[in-house]
Amino acid sequence: MSNLRIGHGYDVHRLVEGRKLIIGGVELQHHLGLLGHSDADVLVHAIMDAIIGAMGLGDIGKHFPDTDDTFHDISSLVLLEKTVDLMKKEGYDIVNIDSTIIAQKPKMLAHIPTMKENVAKILDCSPECINIKATTEERLGFTGREEGIAAHAVVLIEKK
Repeated sequence: MSNLRIGHGYDVHRLVEGRKLIIGGVELQHHLGLLGHSDADVLVHAIMDAIIGAMGLGDIGKHFPDTDDTFHDISSLVLLEKTVDLMKKEGYDIVNIDSTIIAQKPKMLAHIPTMKENVAKILDCSPECINIKATTEERLGFTGREEGIAAHAVVLIEKK
């Protein structure tokens, strides 16, 4: 059996009034925020889902259910720390992550370096191991209509 495992994560949250918009642990200035049980950080959720999937341990809903008040309004970076604890317990390290945020607005480019630093710090890896991209969908679909924001992440982990 190979020591390398790959996982894919996907997350989406609805944009609503009265919520903060937090992506990659960065609070973005926007008139809408993401609705969710936690802070609804779609990027971090997709990365967590990819890590958990690469280990073959289900998904974030299994480990951090939205029916558990412990996780209500919690920072997704805290949940990422818990995911890293699980990953370390299972004996894995991050090789690299490639991720994409899908949002019509706001623009992400200026915030991506801070997002990378936030994720890399918690994953205890170099920011060069983390790639974060952002794209619009040319005003198509729910993201194009600014009804929500989505993120995909692919992760490669290695058994120590």
